[in-house]
Parts: sequence; structure tokens; C-alpha cells
Amino acid sequence: MNEYVEIIVRSASIYIFMIIALRLFGKKELSQLNTADIILILLISNSVQNAMVGSNSSITGGIVAASVLFLINFILKKLIFKYKKFSDFMLEKPEILIHNGILDFKSLSKLNISNDELKEAMREHGIEYFKDVKLAMLEIDGNISIISGINDLKQTYYKRKHNHKNFVGLN
Repeated sequence: MNEYVEIIVRSASIYIFMIIALRLFGKKELSQLNTADIILILLISNSVQNAMVGSNSSITGGIVAASVLFLINFILKKLIFKYKKFSDFMLEKPEILIHNGILDFKSLSKLNISNDELKEAMREHGIEYFKDVKLAMLEIDGNISIISGINDLKQTYYKRKHNHKNFVGLN
């Protein structure tokens, strides 16, 4: 097999493996990465490099591998946009955290969002009490969005930071 065809097949195989592994075992939202997640990603990238290019350490081999990764990523984004079932499989769903002032403790627990973190998000939105929250959601990009007010609806966003004290391990 041609050396560059081998790089294409290897790179595509690694990319597909990583997508499936991250979907099954890891977080996808960059805003939710903690130190352990970043270290894992760096170590994985180093461990799969040789699997993609083999013994080829040429610039052309690297460009071929990178091009394959960009192409597959482009195709996956098109498929996610075009096919709802594929999109549902690949992307997380937004999660309701508070509805009409009532906290969804099951969702908060599943998502490892502490009471302190939720209160911090509310304060950043200018909200003091849970009862004043009409709707709070963890969006697919990792942000907590909050709609508040009874007469005057106001929507704001909070960029979630993953606290090390709330770290329970890789999800």
C-alpha cells in the first residue's frame, strides 16, 4: 500500500476511534475541561501520533495526516447539520437546572453542578434567589443560561468553569 494512503487510513481510523471514545467516555465541551481532562487530551494526542503517520516523519506525511483530520471533521459537521439522528447521537442535549424557581436536583447531581456553582451563575446574572429564576439551563456548549423575572424577562449567560473542588473524575 502506498505510504500516503496508509497515513490516510491510519489517520481516519484514529479520528473515528477518538470521536467514539470521547462520546462514550469523555466531555465534549471545552468550557468544562479541567486540568486532568487537558492532560488526558495532551497525552492521547502524543500517544496516537505514531499510529497515524507510522515511521513517516516528513512534512508531507504530517500535512496528509492533518488534512485527513480536517476533512473528516468537516464531513462530520455536515452530517450533524443534515441528519437529526446523527446529531442527537453526537451532541449533548441542553439540561434544565431550574424551572420556575424549582431546582432539578437529579440533573444538578448528574452534571456535577454544585449549589455554590449554581449560586455563582445566578449572582453573575444579577439574581439573588432561586424563586426569581424562570429557567436555568446548561447549554450544549457548557454555558449556564438563565431567564429571570416575572414581568420583565431577562436572559443572560454564565460561562461554566469546572471547579477543581467539584472534580469527581473524568465523565
